[in-house]
Amino acid sequence: MIAELFGKETGCSSGRGGSMHLIDERVGFMGSTSIVGGTIPIGTGLGFSILRNGTPQISCVYLGDGAVEEGVFYESVNFAALMQLPVLYICENNLYSVYSPLDVRQPSDRNIAHMVNAWGIKSDSGDGNNVVEVYKKVSLAAEHIRGGKGPYFIEFSTYRWREHCGPNFDNDIGYRSVTEFENWKKKDPIDLLESQLLKQGYLVKQDVTSMDTAIQKEIEEAFEYAESSPFPASTDAGKYVYAD
Repeated sequence: MIAELFGKETGCSSGRGGSMHLIDERVGFMGSTSIVGGTIPIGTGLGFSILRNGTPQISCVYLGDGAVEEGVFYESVNFAALMQLPVLYICENNLYSVYSPLDVRQPSDRNIAHMVNAWGIKSDSGDGNNVVEVYKKVSLAAEHIRGGKGPYFIEFSTYRWREHCGPNFDNDIGYRSVTEFENWKKKDPIDLLESQLLKQGYLVKQDVTSMDTAIQKEIEEAFEYAESSPFPASTDAGKYVYAD
């Protein structure tokens, strides 16, 4: 993936997709798009192909709270409910669409999960910063889908630390308060899980240190691989481009 971000030939999209059009079929990741809500009909269509082929996969579609404001969301979930497709929709509600808070985009009394449930799709909601809760709810959803009971929708409440697009903090812009940010930072899912595992004796501090070291090494190797990989040849500019 890092090689793809660098635009290199060895990237998962051969350097043609960049950060907004990633795809890696080797790990079952069938693609992302730069259009808000654009992956929803794609994932729904994949669910339809799974149903038609009778294979055991589940199509998992990730979307944000802003994506449920797109018409294609309603069309897709309606089709999924109608056809009882093996699709799991996971809505990561982080309260913002770029710099617009939820309360200026949707009615204050709306519950996204309840809304979807009214359309005939089994729905649930939960704490997206609680790793154990996320695991349990997704496991139940997968069991439901694999049992032939149709699609499932889960809305997870969470938050975005960094700016909408980029590696920096943007609290100085004024669309959210520092107090709000700091309160959510206390709910960091990695810190919370680490604390829980240490407290319950599943890990000791040395385990955490070893994992941190291994992860850092893997990241450094990925960047080294990306930097040393070649760019696509100029003669291959049209390669992989769809044409009739």
